[in-house]
Amino acid sequence: MTDQRLIHGQWSSRLAFILAASGSAIGLGNIWKFPYLLGENGGGAFVLVYLACVVGIGLPIMIAETMLGRRGRQSPINAMTTLAEEAGAKPYWRYLGWVGMLAGFLILSYYSVVAGWSMAYILKMAGGFLQQASPFEAQQAFLDLKNAPDVQLIWHTAFMGATILIVSRGVSDGLERVTRIMMPGLFLMLLALDVYAAGTAGFKEGMAFLFTPDFNKLTGDSILIAMGQAFFSLGLGMGSIMVYGSYLPDHVSIGRSSVLVASADTLVALMAGVAIFPVVFSNHLAPGMGPGLIFETLPLAFGHMPAGNLFGTFFFVLVFFAAITSAIALIEPAVAWLSENRGLTRPRASQYAGLACWLLGLGSLDSFREGAKSIWLDKNFFELVDYLTADIMLPAGGILLAIFAGWVMRTQDSEAELEMGSLYRYWKILIRYVAPMAVAVIFLRALYSTHQVG
Repeated sequence: MTDQRLIHGQWSSRLAFILAASGSAIGLGNIWKFPYLLGENGGGAFVLVYLACVVGIGLPIMIAETMLGRRGRQSPINAMTTLAEEAGAKPYWRYLGWVGMLAGFLILSYYSVVAGWSMAYILKMAGGFLQQASPFEAQQAFLDLKNAPDVQLIWHTAFMGATILIVSRGVSDGLERVTRIMMPGLFLMLLALDVYAAGTAGFKEGMAFLFTPDFNKLTGDSILIAMGQAFFSLGLGMGSIMVYGSYLPDHVSIGRSSVLVASADTLVALMAGVAIFPVVFSNHLAPGMGPGLIFETLPLAFGHMPAGNLFGTFFFVLVFFAAITSAIALIEPAVAWLSENRGLTRPRASQYAGLACWLLGLGSLDSFREGAKSIWLDKNFFELVDYLTADIMLPAGGILLAIFAGWVMRTQDSEAELEMGSLYRYWKILIRYVAPMAVAVIFLRALYSTHQVG
């Protein structure tokens, strides 16, 4: 096989991989979804269940996906083809690589549109456009953005252009250099926002909302939500972790690196909650608004607080950093595959993949406006793509990853690759039995919920 290191290079150190993989996992969901789910499902009690799910579900699959990437040393499709041949398995396993690559590609097509909103809001906050705005004006500003396809197109194009530029520069000069700057920057900005939040009137109430264990709110559905969040928050099943693993030096411990990535992902989610909810409660706002919390209520809150515009600008720069580090990971599997299989230079492969993703994003761009029409299953374009990826492709990919790593791959190969010592047997139990069954439950819950809504 062609060693991908000869085409793309590799990470210079374990730290480089941890920063890049953390950037892949840390995205828009960490900024608003995890804190919101935490508050609505038992606070500190939900955190305990979530951490157990990370250890039992997310971490074993992350270790497996990284291992498959490093063992295959190619893009996900080519890696799975090679690994299936090595294990004496059917060549159909290459379709697992296709599922991951296509899922990441489809997710980025709408992710870019939403990330473009964060770029627009950096200018809005820095320019003082929302200074002393009323709730109606803040809501209207967001509605105006969603109903302005020409403005959204500019930001969607700018975000995809930045993504293409970074990815085209390769592993060391592009992916690694950007994540080495942006990930520490993300942590520092979050820390500054946390310090700022500590001085607000709603800090005590916000901390109680987030961290007071309320086991009465911890229902069976809460546990399922924690399971799903543990899987999706780590960015598994999209091919990103696998292709990043393919750039990992042989001497780096996959297990220890994965633990650090999962820890960073969880830490950012908690720090985001500390930054957001004191501001929310200081202004007597509703904490459970989803995306509207970021683009409607928080700008309103920052606009009415001392130095609010400055910290509001910091916040949306933070959102942009989280989005761009995830975006480069989402498109990387497709770029790697084009470079390997079509003989394209990396810049050209980045341009082709980015252009295709940009074009597909036009469908989602139109879906966010008022009155967007359904095209299938009572869903508009964005809702359909989100359903196919989040509810079908990613859980299916996660189950198949676990099955291949736990049952198909030869034990001597996975044991030699992981070098986990006595911990290997525990990982084997989790990847064979616990993780695939848990993801199957997540899969069935998503399908059942969709059926009930329909």
